[in-house]
Amino acid sequence: MIRNGLPPTSVWQPWTFELSFMQQTVLATAVRGPDGLPKYGGVKMLLRWYRRCVLVSSLDGEVLANPHDHRGGSFMGPSYDALERGDDWAREMNRILSDYLRELDAIPHHFQLHLLHSFEIVGYKHPAVEIRDWFRAAYVRLVHDMHLWPETEEQLDERLNDTRSGWLKRADPATVA
Repeated sequence: MIRNGLPPTSVWQPWTFELSFMQQTVLATAVRGPDGLPKYGGVKMLLRWYRRCVLVSSLDGEVLANPHDHRGGSFMGPSYDALERGDDWAREMNRILSDYLRELDAIPHHFQLHLLHSFEIVGYKHPAVEIRDWFRAAYVRLVHDMHLWPETEEQLDERLNDTRSGWLKRADPATVA
């Protein structure tokens, strides 16, 4: 069954098929999120927006292109109520990102890295400029919060180019399998 012009072959948005397998895998690592955090807290609201930018809504068969569309169910539902807060989604998502950064000590570091790297890929690769720009700025905020410098798109592509040699250039010997 074709729904809204999209074939039923994948829940991943078509733009993700242009990425390397390693980059697609990174996107998958952040989709679920960490256990033990409030369902309607900052982490989950960021994740809902992230999911809308990489997945097709399974309930609607559509790409939900803003974080306040009322559709999407619990997994991909809205990140905030536009009737209550307005439809300037970038401002509202920046507020939610600020809340997330203030909660960071309670969030598993492992998940934080998955989210940061996934935001980086969306921030460099998403086809919609407004979405790409928001995620790139969010990635920079997450990296700077750790007192580090962001990768360039070229560095990202070299590290996650589906070759072991590309990945090993930035890997620590303690974690090489």
